[in-house]
Amino acid sequence: MQVHYLCLLFLFMLQPTLHFINCPDASSPNGQHRMAYWQWGDPLARHVVICVHGLSRQGRDFDVLARTLLECAADPVRVICPDVAGRGYSEWLSDPMLYQVPTYAADMLVLLRALQPQTVDWVGTSMGGLIGMAVAGSLGALQPHMEQAQANGHLNDMNFKLQHLVLNDVGPVLQWQALKRIGSYLGKPVRFATVEQGADALGHISKGFGPHTPEQWLALTRPMLRPDGEGGFKMHYDPNIALPFAAITPESTAAGEAILWQLFDAIQAPTLLMRGMDSDLLSLETAQDMTRRGPRAQLVQFEGVGHAPTFIALDQLEAVIQFLATGA
Repeated sequence: MQVHYLCLLFLFMLQPTLHFINCPDASSPNGQHRMAYWQWGDPLARHVVICVHGLSRQGRDFDVLARTLLECAADPVRVICPDVAGRGYSEWLSDPMLYQVPTYAADMLVLLRALQPQTVDWVGTSMGGLIGMAVAGSLGALQPHMEQAQANGHLNDMNFKLQHLVLNDVGPVLQWQALKRIGSYLGKPVRFATVEQGADALGHISKGFGPHTPEQWLALTRPMLRPDGEGGFKMHYDPNIALPFAAITPESTAAGEAILWQLFDAIQAPTLLMRGMDSDLLSLETAQDMTRRGPRAQLVQFEGVGHAPTFIALDQLEAVIQFLATGA
């Protein structure tokens, strides 16, 4: 009976549960917006792996990675996969111009305070990596002050250690042509008669994700679609996430690089940089620069993949698992 119970418990932990947290939002009539997140594993585990998705994606992108992390874990672990504001099951923002990294990073800090972890690993794809850089860079800059506060016995609500940071195909320099490519489809009104039709359409704009079996791609697609109320399907996100993205210019992108490099250089955690060898967003030059400054990222590249690896191929999973298993 005990063995049967433990088996059922383990199977339950290999499925995610949906949770919500309220984040401050001065633009909202009630002063907050609700962010959804998917939780895998032991809900009491003090070690947490945060997995944050890309610009137009959502938290179920990490299903395969989450299951693999749980299967390989020697100690209790929670895997937390947020739906960033405006995506998935999270609320849409009242002011669409707040769909930017500072808002998302602030939301993640609220989530981390609520989770109360002792140790954290961060895995961020594209936009999720930029959010991770903002969080990790801020924590790195604050680290001396946090250590002093702890030494003086003051309560610190961010009292956790960021053990590892995984940046998936993103860095401080973003290639303008890739941003233009993403902007060509982001937020456009689309309707699909079936999930399979949606999978075909998303496959066309997501060729950089690399090869997937039809079953793998369909599994990645289902959480990207929502019923449209007329028998078909629409995208899962607020179309207005495209508004601040459309306001980006080559000049503003270049101006933002200095801020991103400053955040990157402040990162204290060991960092793994994953790059698709055919990536049009993260250049090889930028990737190599990231191995020489700041946390001196360890670079791993994948053939036949562009922007961005999906953590489904075995070599991608192995790279993350092995890196997170290293001492920090």
